[in-house]
Amino acid sequence: MDIALLIIRVILGLAIARHGAEKLFGWFGGYGIAGTAGFFEQLGWKPGKLFVLAAAGAELGGGLLTVLGLGGPVGPALIVMVMIVAIFSVHFAKGFAQANGGYELNTLYIAAALAPAFDLGAYSLDRALGWSAYITPAAAWTALAAAVVLALLNLLVRRPAPAQALAAD
Repeated sequence: MDIALLIIRVILGLAIARHGAEKLFGWFGGYGIAGTAGFFEQLGWKPGKLFVLAAAGAELGGGLLTVLGLGGPVGPALIVMVMIVAIFSVHFAKGFAQANGGYELNTLYIAAALAPAFDLGAYSLDRALGWSAYITPAAAWTALAAAVVLALLNLLVRRPAPAQALAAD
């Protein structure tokens, strides 16, 4: 089980951290802060740069914390938070299928994040540092609940352009 948790953490964490690096640094074919900010503003998040920094920071930080197995459920909760926002701001209207731009991959990221949220496994920095005693189911549920609340608050501050204005562009 510990090897499986390590594999999940590494693949999930690096995939999510990559998304953050695309947004922050323009790596891996990303658009960097300025390019991503324009996209975020089209989605209704203004100022775009501020929201890019928050989203990319959560992706990069959450991904790296998850890879390292550091901070208990914090990294996986950050991943869940960002994926909830992505689902409801970009992918939900396109349906489930990833082939249509839907939320299939986002839900897989959320599902994968749940395992390390509750147990990082033996091969984690938390375990090596003796911090694993502090990672309880209550801590995991609290972190995940906070992630859901923060995602919903993020979606509430979004101000998408009216449909007619988008159609005119």
